[in-house]
Amino acid sequence: MARAPLLQLSDIHLTFGGDPVFSGLDLVIQPGDRLALVGRNGSGKSTLMKVMAGLVEPDGGERVVPTGVSVGYMEQDPVMTGFATLGDFALSALEPSEAYRVEMAAEGLDFDPARPVSTASGGERRRAALAKLLAEAPELMLLDEPTNHLDIRAIAWLENELKTTQAAFVLISHDRAVLRALARATLWIDRGVVRRMEQGFDAFEDWRDKLWEEEDLARHKLDRKIKAEARWAVEGISARRKRNQGRVRALADLRSERAAMIRRQGAAEMALEAAPKSGKRVIEAKGISKNFAGKAIVKDFSLRVARGDRVALVGPNGVGKTTLLKMLTGELAPDTGTVEQGTNLELAVFDQNRAALDPEMSLWESLTGDKDLRVSGRADQVMVRGAPRHVVGYLKDFLFSEAQARAPVRSLSGGEKARLLLAKIMAQPANLLVLDEPTNDLDIETLDLLQELLSDFDGTVLLVSHDRDFLDRVATVTLAMEGDGKVTAYAGGWSDYQAQRAEGPTASEKTDATNKPAPGKPREKGEKQKPSKGLSFTEKHRLEELPALIERLEAEIAKLSELLSDADLFTREPVKAQKATEALSQRQTALEAAEEEWLTLEEKAAG
Repeated sequence: MARAPLLQLSDIHLTFGGDPVFSGLDLVIQPGDRLALVGRNGSGKSTLMKVMAGLVEPDGGERVVPTGVSVGYMEQDPVMTGFATLGDFALSALEPSEAYRVEMAAEGLDFDPARPVSTASGGERRRAALAKLLAEAPELMLLDEPTNHLDIRAIAWLENELKTTQAAFVLISHDRAVLRALARATLWIDRGVVRRMEQGFDAFEDWRDKLWEEEDLARHKLDRKIKAEARWAVEGISARRKRNQGRVRALADLRSERAAMIRRQGAAEMALEAAPKSGKRVIEAKGISKNFAGKAIVKDFSLRVARGDRVALVGPNGVGKTTLLKMLTGELAPDTGTVEQGTNLELAVFDQNRAALDPEMSLWESLTGDKDLRVSGRADQVMVRGAPRHVVGYLKDFLFSEAQARAPVRSLSGGEKARLLLAKIMAQPANLLVLDEPTNDLDIETLDLLQELLSDFDGTVLLVSHDRDFLDRVATVTLAMEGDGKVTAYAGGWSDYQAQRAEGPTASEKTDATNKPAPGKPREKGEKQKPSKGLSFTEKHRLEELPALIERLEAEIAKLSELLSDADLFTREPVKAQKATEALSQRQTALEAAEEEWLTLEEKAAG
């Protein structure tokens, strides 16, 4: 016998003082559903979740939750008025005998239930709200960006909890790795329409792109039909016109249909332009250490950052990632050791706390109020990478409307604040980007664009993030901060770091170890080490890396070849054409070398 739905929305209509947010929305959530709720920033994801939770009353339609079914909601900004501690808030709906549930969640999510609400950070408050929801164990959980402000260890704990829960859940997240791991079906909000796909997030982007292609084709056919009918209306024989008024009215209907089509929101037109090149050596840290209140943050750490590196810092919350970042950029001095900055550095910083944004200033003032961005005498313009731009035009590049230009920053969503901060730092040329949690609150399309910009950026990037997919796409070096001051550098992104750590010692440590006699069997004096059969550790790891490297080089070669196929490029943008030609030659050479190396190692492994 089929079980009754946990929640049903029927013919929901909702308008917030303008265009409808939803019109005629129908949605059913069944027991066992594990739904990813995706869509652009501002598309209405959080609003829909509040309608599901019963916190927003729609203008029309019906929300039905069967008697006895419990629905729990974790919002982005929990209200804790009246509670002394985070634990008091998390326990507020539980019996004293159930306090252990909150304690277990607090341990997994890494927050202190005894922390006073008055001194708790936004991240701690969100973790307490998440612990409250998990401890109450409702039959349907509504989770709005639960991984924001969680470190990777806590994200992994949460993933495991949600994988093993018996409850249904709806999840909003920007984190691809989380969505891929948890979702069995996908809800997509696009221009007020909610569509459901009975597949996980892995299939979402192909499905979305196919629907968009079909929509573009339908719009194109309608445009052609309107054009043909309009020609008839102008050129038709006047004597026949009276008999064909129906056709004229049909043309008017076609035009009304076309006008009602809501055009998709385009991608943000973000751009990064490197300042004049820095020196080849960007940062060199030698034996640096830092302690706070007797706790080792960094201990005897050395690092050399070269121009073009993308260095990611990972580790648990509170381990000291931001502190190390500040030491590398010269904002904070180490207790011991030295940090030398390279020459000609131009720094731009994306701060996870959005400290560069004054919540009481308007978006307009946020851009023109900075003396470094103001165009002298023109308060309606900003200097964007050396050229004046009107404030509203520049804001539109980052998907803000003209009406929002005079709105206060505090009225923005988390994703909009992130975009505004990106607008500020991208207005100024830089060759060293410092990005502290840049992915929080950004939608997937904007994340894709940011990843592409960072990959093509001519300068150097220092990055802190808990988004594993983003780290894999961007980082060339990962600094793992594992506590007690230990910092270890690994080649590649998050997955590379995990693979190398699972194999034991780093490549350099393994190479050193091969020159030492086995424990308990000291090498005789004058005894020669026997050559090892097969591959060394380093060679084995290299063989595993090469297919991905070859695939990436082939993709880059295809992209560059497509760019250079434009015959006008060499006359229109000769500098860009020359750089692309040089890059193509370099990648072709690198591809040949990588393929040759792969063949050599394959033969050695087989032998």
